[in-house]
Amino acid sequence: MSDGPASVGALLRAAPPDRLPEVTAEHLRTRYAADGVEVLLGDLSLSTLRPVLDPDGPAGGPLEQRCFGSQEPIIDPRADGTTRLILPLTVWGDRLGVLRIETRTPPTRAVTQDLHMIAGELAMALRTADQDTDRYHLVRRKQRLTMAAELQWDMLPGRSLSGERFRLAGALEPAYAVYGDHYDWAVTGDRITLTVLNGSGDGLEATLLTAVAVNAMRNARRSGANIVEQAELASDAIYSRNGGDAHVATLLMEIDLTGGGVEAVDAGSPRAMIARNGDIRPITFDQQLPLGMFGDTRYEIQKVQLEPGDRLLVASDGVHAAAPGGRPDFGSAALLTALRSTRLQPPSEAVGTVLRSLRDYHAGVDPEDDAVIVCLDWLRLPA
Repeated sequence: MSDGPASVGALLRAAPPDRLPEVTAEHLRTRYAADGVEVLLGDLSLSTLRPVLDPDGPAGGPLEQRCFGSQEPIIDPRADGTTRLILPLTVWGDRLGVLRIETRTPPTRAVTQDLHMIAGELAMALRTADQDTDRYHLVRRKQRLTMAAELQWDMLPGRSLSGERFRLAGALEPAYAVYGDHYDWAVTGDRITLTVLNGSGDGLEATLLTAVAVNAMRNARRSGANIVEQAELASDAIYSRNGGDAHVATLLMEIDLTGGGVEAVDAGSPRAMIARNGDIRPITFDQQLPLGMFGDTRYEIQKVQLEPGDRLLVASDGVHAAAPGGRPDFGSAALLTALRSTRLQPPSEAVGTVLRSLRDYHAGVDPEDDAVIVCLDWLRLPA
């Protein structure tokens, strides 16, 4: 049934945006004799896989979580003779969830490949459909978002991204009440622009401040401006709006994916580190003024060089400066311990591990700040 993946792609493009799981399930039942189909999407904190077709059904279990984490298909022969196939739903490295299919007989290699391609078609359609339906947004939410968090999530580029030369992921907490901390990225040709920022203040005001900074930098970037010009436009926009009474701490970087060169504008509190051959060392930049603190502030580029296999990590002050209950800063030692424990994890798993370590470090004390961690692996190309 070689027309399966192609035909489901056409069906999904013709389907209403809120009916994509049903269209896929019907196709799988008709063409592949599937007895059961479920689409499970990761919640905002990526701690649970939540069902779409049967909203009252159970969340994803260990096998679904393993597929989601490893991004590899799982074939699970059942005691009753049926087979459960679990496939990742991923678009350009951005993990959305998993597709679970139950069949009466084990799928052949060719059928498994077809089903993997169908999962890819569904993932692309789901990501596109988010612009036109709230159905999948509702599934992902375990609780109501604050207004500030709603704005923040709408601005995010995604939670992970991958290409031939890189793997990239970001995470922020608290997922349902984040306000000023944020990250942004874009890949164009052989370069990635990466930003981690933290608007001053709390709640909705901090989010609105961050929104001005993010969109000013995007406006400059999409007009062909370099990172200095991006930072300066954002700083001028924030100052003209707030007169120096509010600012945005920012680390803005551009990474050359071919040669590994990194250009950076360090305008505040986010900190960068490089993990190389088992060692983790901070990157020391000359810190410049936060965006919007003064009028007509001008910025300079600083440089650092990555080596193939390096891991670049950026943490907001809600991570490295967290000091719950008078304890030492999380960044003084605990952050390095957490980062070392992620050595064998892909970035999409590593960022979650660091934030779980941060939660454990608080030991029941409510965090005083939101937190962002971003992780980029610059890959060695095969010889």
